[in-house]
Amino acid sequence: MKNQKARHAALFGMMVALAFTLSYLESLLPLSIGIPGVKLGLANLIVLTALYLMKPYEAFIIAVIRILLAGLTFGNTYSLIYSLCGGLLSFAVMLAASKTRLSVIGVSMLGGVTHNLGQLAAAAVLMGTHRIVYYLPVLLVAGLLTGLLIGVLSKIITDRLQKIKPE
Repeated sequence: MKNQKARHAALFGMMVALAFTLSYLESLLPLSIGIPGVKLGLANLIVLTALYLMKPYEAFIIAVIRILLAGLTFGNTYSLIYSLCGGLLSFAVMLAASKTRLSVIGVSMLGGVTHNLGQLAAAAVLMGTHRIVYYLPVLLVAGLLTGLLIGVLSKIITDRLQKIKPE
């Protein structure tokens, strides 16, 4: 029992560290495809995987810690607000969707889209204009594509980790 708790604590710490590291690596990527604000969402790979391998509240804590650490380390007040709005909405939707028949990939795609919707809503409020909604089609397509990629990777990782997971 004691060994089990230590293993779980180590897994939790590793997931936080991996999510933070992937956030850092993504901040270094010169992903300039002419679409401001579009990112791969590499850190969401860890959050999504944790959602399937750990308790939901643990995955939520990992998501929040990662957002706060990355926002305070690599961002500014606005990027932190955008990330929190997108991340919290995305997590809520992914949690609900994970309880359905939807695959990890489908859950991830919903997460990618809702993350962008949350950020767009935050931007509309902070900028005081609804005109930013013109950006919605671009963000929906980007969220679907990045969600697909992250979902495929998370499915591979989750399947492999479940095979070696001690009971």
